[in-house]
Amino acid sequence: MPEGDSIHRAARRLQVLVGECIEVETPHPRARALNIAGRLDGRRLERVEAVGKNLLLHFEGGVTLRSHLRMNGRWRIRPRGETMRGAPWLILRSTTHEASQWNGPVLELRSDVVQRLGPDILERPPNFELMVARLRRAPELPLAEALQRQQLVAGIGNMWAAEILWETRLSPWVAVGNVSDEELASVLSTGHRLMSSALESSRSARRVYRRASRACPRCGTPIRSQGQGEANRTAYWCPGCQPISST
Repeated sequence: MPEGDSIHRAARRLQVLVGECIEVETPHPRARALNIAGRLDGRRLERVEAVGKNLLLHFEGGVTLRSHLRMNGRWRIRPRGETMRGAPWLILRSTTHEASQWNGPVLELRSDVVQRLGPDILERPPNFELMVARLRRAPELPLAEALQRQQLVAGIGNMWAAEILWETRLSPWVAVGNVSDEELASVLSTGHRLMSSALESSRSARRVYRRASRACPRCGTPIRSQGQGEANRTAYWCPGCQPISST
């Protein structure tokens, strides 16, 4: 699933369309049924922003398009007129560029959903105090699961949760209520640093995510994985570096 840094990167790339009157197409039948092209075609794109895992495109007249890529979606930006194969959900064309959204099932002309989100981990400056307060609302949740609850902290997904907790040597299974404010602040600060670095350059090599049974690069212990929470997302961790209180 594209996580916060990927969405912020897409928002930056889409800036080439800002200020232009946009031609809008919806080649995919499911997207066409939403009448997005009818509402947006010809309007000026005023602003693009990323909020957690959501991309918001603000058009003149107060109309906002929300895009969420879920598991397999992606945005592509290319010079206008390049050959395109397949049927993207959405195409936005300016005089010089075109952006296409592929396999992203959430496209809607509303933005109120983001009002229910927690603070964005990539905010500048980040509001760590508010993030800690939000996490305190779920003391019973395992830490890795809590970090991925978008209404608590926005932008962190399964991959970054695993990498952040490995970096801070905390178990993904420890309950939020058993973690100190200082530890939570360290987790969030590490998340902001790692994800900001990935946004500005590129993602570093994975340490634990999808590396089950391989040696931990820090201590050599085989990495473990196990489903976690209602969504059964896979947690990855090193038993040597990140001792578990309970599983």
